[in-house]
Amino acid sequence: MSEENKQKNSKLVTKLVVVVLAMFGFGYALVPLYDVLCDITGLNGKIEGVAVQEQSYVVDKSREVTVEFMTSLNESAPMVFRAEMNKIKVHPGEYYTVNFYAENKTDKVMVAQAIPSISPGLAAQYFKKTECFCFTEQTFKPREGRTMPVRFVIDPKMPQEYKLITLAYTFFDNTERSLKK
Repeated sequence: MSEENKQKNSKLVTKLVVVVLAMFGFGYALVPLYDVLCDITGLNGKIEGVAVQEQSYVVDKSREVTVEFMTSLNESAPMVFRAEMNKIKVHPGEYYTVNFYAENKTDKVMVAQAIPSISPGLAAQYFKKTECFCFTEQTFKPREGRTMPVRFVIDPKMPQEYKLITLAYTFFDNTERSLKK
């Protein structure tokens, strides 16, 4: 191999290493960048994973907000999962309880976790849950079905522009991970 080809190969290898390092750095920074983008745009409404204390609000009877409930299962979760109602009209400041139903469709003990999200994301800060099955992992006996409540209130300080809020839950099967603990 000539000296000229060795230099070209060396430059090519250097460039490829730089590209690989840049790709790794971008991948590493992607999660924080995504979080910042979500905060700015209000996408991917993350909800606090802890119950808030019930407090008294002045109920705004002049205003109605529709809350839709969506459920889904991670592809590896052999369950039935649904909300007992598709939507409800609520008055900000008033507490409501909506039930969800989940059932283990296997002959084995299953540990599952529901992950919530709210759309539009900027409304998440006004959606307060005092009770939710999503706060902890749920253990289901074989073929066990269970009704699980979610108690919530919408803070009356929520801007008037929000007339529709979607609360979505995805149930994940965490059995293998939980049983290894």
